[in-house]
Amino acid sequence: MFWSRGKGQSPLKGCRGQTLAFMMQFNACSHTRVSTYRHTFTEQKGTDLGVLMLSTVEVCGCEEPKPRAEHWLGSSGYFSRWRIGTISCCTAAVPCRRALLLCNGMRYKLLQEGDIQVCVIRHPRTFLSKILTSKFLRRWEPHHLTLADNSLASATPTGYMENSVSYSAIEDVQLLSWENAPKYCLQLTIPGGTVLLQAANSYLRDQWFHSLQWKKKIYKYKKVLSNPSRWEVVLKEIRTLVDMALTSPLQDDSINQAPLEIVSKLLSENTNLTTQEHENIIVAIAPLLENNHPPPDLCEFFCKHCRERPRSMVVIEVFTPVVQRILKHNMDFGKCPRLRLFTQEYILALNELNAGMEVVKKFIQSMHGPTGHCPHPRVLPNLVAVCLAAIYSCYEEFINSRDNSPSLKEIRNGCQQPCDRKPTLPLRLLHPSPDLVSQEATLSEARLKSVVVASSEIHVEVEPASTAKPALTASAGDDNEPNLIDCLMVSPACSTMSIELGPQADRTLGCYVEILKLLSDYDDWRPSLASLLQPIPFPKEALAHEKFTKELKYVIQRFAEDPRQEVHSCLLSVRAGKDGWFQLYSPGGVACDDDGELFASMVHILMGSCYKTKKFLLSLAENKLGPCMLLALRGNQTMVEILCLMLEYNIIDNNDTQLQIISTLESTGVGKRMYEQLCDRQRELKELQRKGGPTRLTLPSKSTDADLARLLSSGSFGNLENLSLAFTNVTSACAEHLIKLPSLKQLNLWSTQFGDAGLRLLSEHLTMLQVLNLCETPVTDAGLLALSSMKSLCSLNMNSTKLSADTYEDLKAKLPNLKEVDVRYTEAW
Repeated sequence: MFWSRGKGQSPLKGCRGQTLAFMMQFNACSHTRVSTYRHTFTEQKGTDLGVLMLSTVEVCGCEEPKPRAEHWLGSSGYFSRWRIGTISCCTAAVPCRRALLLCNGMRYKLLQEGDIQVCVIRHPRTFLSKILTSKFLRRWEPHHLTLADNSLASATPTGYMENSVSYSAIEDVQLLSWENAPKYCLQLTIPGGTVLLQAANSYLRDQWFHSLQWKKKIYKYKKVLSNPSRWEVVLKEIRTLVDMALTSPLQDDSINQAPLEIVSKLLSENTNLTTQEHENIIVAIAPLLENNHPPPDLCEFFCKHCRERPRSMVVIEVFTPVVQRILKHNMDFGKCPRLRLFTQEYILALNELNAGMEVVKKFIQSMHGPTGHCPHPRVLPNLVAVCLAAIYSCYEEFINSRDNSPSLKEIRNGCQQPCDRKPTLPLRLLHPSPDLVSQEATLSEARLKSVVVASSEIHVEVEPASTAKPALTASAGDDNEPNLIDCLMVSPACSTMSIELGPQADRTLGCYVEILKLLSDYDDWRPSLASLLQPIPFPKEALAHEKFTKELKYVIQRFAEDPRQEVHSCLLSVRAGKDGWFQLYSPGGVACDDDGELFASMVHILMGSCYKTKKFLLSLAENKLGPCMLLALRGNQTMVEILCLMLEYNIIDNNDTQLQIISTLESTGVGKRMYEQLCDRQRELKELQRKGGPTRLTLPSKSTDADLARLLSSGSFGNLENLSLAFTNVTSACAEHLIKLPSLKQLNLWSTQFGDAGLRLLSEHLTMLQVLNLCETPVTDAGLLALSSMKSLCSLNMNSTKLSADTYEDLKAKLPNLKEVDVRYTEAW
């Protein structure tokens, strides 16, 4: 060590503002450092330069340093290199600079595998090994590395990567760059050496750096949290783990899921935690749950907490945003049923609060949002799925109980057969009285015949109550066993069947039926809700439970009051052979608990829509004529109109039944008035259909429905075969007049506003029509499909309509006499 000073100055004094320098050299044999150090300093009062020199000598002494990769890359053990470095008085100079990782907001995808150059440097212990590790003998090997859960391995385990590198063996991971050397390198410090990874660019290097750091830390936390000793330390480690996940520059689903899975495994293996420890852990991982679904085991833990401590503040403060995210973003509860179970338990926990259903109602409101339209399309299906599963769980114990579950034969007979065995579960059927059981033989002789009536869009099925042969209609696809509603409607004894639920199941049922009521109150949710409930997705035990059907009646009433066809059409069965809400809540149905008020509401809305059809009336006449007459006798205007239409369309063939209907109509003021109007229309109809009059008729352009009605009421048109309404302003309303022309064979509706509703009516009554021109009319597939019943059609013009290719193929298959078809400017063209 030597010092230099300015001319004429003392070696120990006068050093203010001067430069102190020393040279540093690595000697290959002894590792002593001879340094040239340049440092500018200002002498402080009382500073002892000797102390400064002593501390400098200690720092720059000849102790053997720990070898670093930079030493072996920057200089070989055989050749010396000189370096000039700036250091402080208490730290030694390093021969290369380490790249600083700046927080620049860059985001990286977590690497699982990739191609990279690898070089392994072993720390030399002998002179020969130093020569072998010199820069002249080093080489880079290309490897496809995989970042497994516990180690770094190569797809081709040869060369440097013959053995995988465990994360536990990696002491440090650093970004490196140095002069006159390959760029974009990464250093992994391992016992006895260094692993160098060289990437193609700086972004890829940083991606490898962060991915390796993440894998290494996750591996460490898995080890630390697998054997917990003190829960205070465990909680601290969990918080550190969460902070690491939140601040990581890596962007991947597993970044937040991995810590959650570690905590989930920890909780599943340690079930003896106190409630306070539970809550502390939940609060610690809460930030990760804001944007991630909890894993299955964690859902089980949350469910347990909701059941045991429903009034805990954690339920409101932590679980609420988690459940909101599940309802907004979950796509399929079938793939993650525990998310559904957690949501179910959370809602039940809200119901256990002091405010009860008010809290649940506010939660539903928050999910819908303040506007008239919910912005999240997945909320309603997910809520309905949770409700259906919860309602099923109320009857699950009864369903799974072989001792208490009634057989199909017992349900068909309307009650559970008396037996000596005692029910072992709180859920059981109450046995009927002996007199009801004695009536089984007689009542089981009632024949239940299904009459399937197909409207234009939906198959309508209504169960008759007539008595005939002692047989039951079998459902399609089963082995001669009747469907549920057929069984329950065989005898009035079915009304005595009741199910008792336990207190907890009863609260659960009330909560989730109330949620269905809340959902039905939102106008934008009602169409989807009606569609989801149309197949009757409830167990048969629920339909036999009087409390359930009585509470659900509110939802069905909301459907019946909605003027939108997409809503009230869901009251009917989803397809032929199945039962719908219309059948359940009609008089004689298993769910009907009134005198037919809901039935009248359903008929009224259906008749006012597109179901004012002959087939629908025929189904009512054959199956529900008694209830219709009873309601008409009580002054129900909808039922009075139904009876009048039955007479007008000649639905009733039996004279005695016709007289009974007439007597019913004349017994009330509204019925008598409507029957007189019917008689007037019948006289006009006879006059209209009387033979005579023109065979061809063309209305002037701009004519309206009123003009057509006025013309047809002015004389006889029994011979009219060809009617042209082209370029007039008639609408579907004129169909009521057109169906009164018995001889009509050709009808031209070109460029009118005649729509689907009128087309459906024509298809029922003008079955002999041969030529129909619908060019440039607003008809769609919904109305055009009804033409399949007009078997006499031989010429059909659908030019410039909304005809689809599928409907066109269907019509061609169902109209054998069709010879001329015009489908230009349609999808089928």
